[in-house]
Amino acid sequence: MNNSGDSSVQGPVDPIRLTVLLEDVGWRLVGGRRGSYNRFIPPGEEDDRSSSILVPLDVEAPDFTDLITAAIVEIRSSPYREQWDRLIAPRLMVDAVDQFQFRKETRLPSGLISWTGGENLIEAARLSLLAGAKSYMERMSYYGNKLGSFAKRYLDSVLMGQTSPGSYVVTAFAPVAERVPIRASSSNTLGFEGIDVVQSRKLNIAVVNSLEATVEAITHYRSTASYSGFDVGVERGVSYEMTVALARISDSAEEADISIEWDPLSPDPNLPATQRFELRSSDTEILYKAATRLVAPPPARRVTVVGRVHLLTKKHVGGAGVVGIEALKPGEYKKLRVRMESAEDYHRAVHAHDNDLAISVSGNLSREGNINWVYDARLDEIIGPIESVTRGSRSGPTQLYPDLDIDTIRRASDTSADEVNNSPPDRGEIDP
Repeated sequence: MNNSGDSSVQGPVDPIRLTVLLEDVGWRLVGGRRGSYNRFIPPGEEDDRSSSILVPLDVEAPDFTDLITAAIVEIRSSPYREQWDRLIAPRLMVDAVDQFQFRKETRLPSGLISWTGGENLIEAARLSLLAGAKSYMERMSYYGNKLGSFAKRYLDSVLMGQTSPGSYVVTAFAPVAERVPIRASSSNTLGFEGIDVVQSRKLNIAVVNSLEATVEAITHYRSTASYSGFDVGVERGVSYEMTVALARISDSAEEADISIEWDPLSPDPNLPATQRFELRSSDTEILYKAATRLVAPPPARRVTVVGRVHLLTKKHVGGAGVVGIEALKPGEYKKLRVRMESAEDYHRAVHAHDNDLAISVSGNLSREGNINWVYDARLDEIIGPIESVTRGSRSGPTQLYPDLDIDTIRRASDTSADEVNNSPPDRGEIDP
């Protein structure tokens, strides 16, 4: 069916869904006939048949279209138009959706917000959804560009609704049953849940879990003045991105909250019907300081790694140089960038690279973006052929080349071509 006018319903109307949505917003079921029709009265009205509406249930009945059209015209009439526009029509026109509302009240007249404030609220809603979706895949204190494509595919399935009278609200309708591809290329996917795709309801839940963990960390700070709640909350979805999003919502707000209404036609026994998280203007400073804490790299720790040299580069003439190491032993890290402390150690690493020799390096480990860096590194020893290390044995003494003349190594390495022409970033930069 196709109704003319604002907030019209395009396409066939599911009478069961309309029934559930009417009950959800306060209409009362006062009678009907099983499989034929339901009779409702508006919120606050007495049980008077003159004010009731009839919702037909039999879509095969010849008068179904006429009856459902009459019902919708009645629901859309004053004084129920605002309720229809905001709470019923958007959810009737799409498949099952969970509703997120990001609300912010300021000192301006009701229903108004500064232009910049409005843009910030929309951006905050966007960041919240993206950060929550990323947390489903991996829990990190700072994501940067990581998992950005996956989170955007989730966001592309979400619809934006209109604001509410008396407040400024960004409404997001997030599908329940959308299948979000985990990888960008779907040509070879088999569509297996958890392997190739993720059901969007799981991502909606991840968004809420991340919101809940962050708000709990704020509450913990209020009572203890400690940021430890943000630190331990990373394992539950707290992140730099989510804290920044909530800071933008709370900033200069008289009132602010995020509410979630789970789709009533897609119930989950583990979910309440609705959830709500409140924010205060005073939370803004807490959140921004927590964000700074979360984006800071963890303290460096001393590590020793045995591996093969797979990358060589010297960004500055006469500099010590950077070496890429692929670990040969099972452990916490697969690949690392190693900034050598001395030029001599760099040239010894070049020699090891050219001759397929394993090396052992030690230095201070620091995670920056998606890269593990080892700073102030020293080449402890050139161990020997890579094959001997991967087999679990070492041929010859621990230090196979202790007396190798460094000038000989330097002359040999100066004639070698670097594996990678582009230099890695300086400390503090993040590779894409």
